[in-house]
Amino acid sequence: MDQLTGRQRWIALLALALGGVAIGLTEFVAMGLLPDMARDLLPDAWARSNEDAVARAGWVITAYALGVVAGAPLIAALSARMPRKRLVLLLLALFTAGTLASAVAPTFGLVLVARFVAAMPHGAYFGAAGLLAATLMGPGSEARGYATVLGGLTLANVAGVPAITLLGQQAGWRPAYLAIAAVFLLTLFAVLATVPDVPMAAGASIGTELRALRRPQVWLVAATAAVGFAGFFAVDSYIAPVTTEVTGLSAGAVPWVLVAVGLGMTVGNALGGWFADRNLRRATLAGFGCSIAAVVLFALVARSPVGLFGAAFLVGAASLFLGPALQARLITVAPGAQLMGAAVNQSAMNLANSLGAALGGLVIAGGYGYLAPAWTGVALAAGGLALAATSFALDRRPRSAAPVAIG
Repeated sequence: MDQLTGRQRWIALLALALGGVAIGLTEFVAMGLLPDMARDLLPDAWARSNEDAVARAGWVITAYALGVVAGAPLIAALSARMPRKRLVLLLLALFTAGTLASAVAPTFGLVLVARFVAAMPHGAYFGAAGLLAATLMGPGSEARGYATVLGGLTLANVAGVPAITLLGQQAGWRPAYLAIAAVFLLTLFAVLATVPDVPMAAGASIGTELRALRRPQVWLVAATAAVGFAGFFAVDSYIAPVTTEVTGLSAGAVPWVLVAVGLGMTVGNALGGWFADRNLRRATLAGFGCSIAAVVLFALVARSPVGLFGAAFLVGAASLFLGPALQARLITVAPGAQLMGAAVNQSAMNLANSLGAALGGLVIAGGYGYLAPAWTGVALAAGGLALAATSFALDRRPRSAAPVAIG
């Protein structure tokens, strides 16, 4: 990468991060447009019961999560011998096609299929684009490379998701997804024009990638991400009712609380990438400790508006501080199969999403109130800390400081 100027390098990094923005849009916009989708796709159910129709429409979110879980390791294995830039372009083309199909599919069943297909490149993109970004940034920058691409997703949560949600509310959910497809297409052309070709890693093969799944540490670190990160989703999934029913603010305040979470995610992601490249073990364990403290604080102070906004920021920051560390850790414990390690991390994160939301819903349904998911989140984050400590204790190189070969 020595032939690139500093300006060319950062333009290429921004192109890769733009893909993270588009992924954030396609993943999270559905949460704000479920009533619109239910009314359009399930008119009979909507006529009988709005709540039931919205609940059924929630399968579009589940379909996307399942697509990530299924697609990440599959694509990582099948694309092991594909040059990283070519893989990223192929994934962006699949994103564009799947999102476009989501916008034009005439029936609810076909929309579910389209959302599943659109999600399949999700994990592989963060893996391949993160590895490309690390190569552009130089040796010892694995975590910061991933943080650069993940930074696009956090930016989407701050500004892009509210903007596209507003477009969907005013013009319809289908134009909203057409706009997201356009962002993916723009990213494809930007990567094609600005990102240089990178040689494949020596010895890359389907067998090498699949053998990573035989390593106990890969599954232990994936479990760490799935359980520990679920603490964040247990809180984030129920921000809206906490804002309106516990804090007593209007529904119009909910987007601003989400902005606070998104700003925290952005700050935490940037700091996490920097610290993880310097001491991966310390960054991981400290990140879980801070996450536990932030969620406890949220449960204690969210009844006041100032406490709600401040704690929401800290929960987002502490949780995303862990993102680059967990990604780098999975890459480290899967030597020679970095793409598989990165992809498995994305599958684990989506399992965390489902686990946190489901357990949070259970305690609410049990009559414990809207702040109960936060205490559930504390237990989940503590479980993640215990799993992380166990993983490092079993590691022959507990500091995980050795640089990872990127290609």
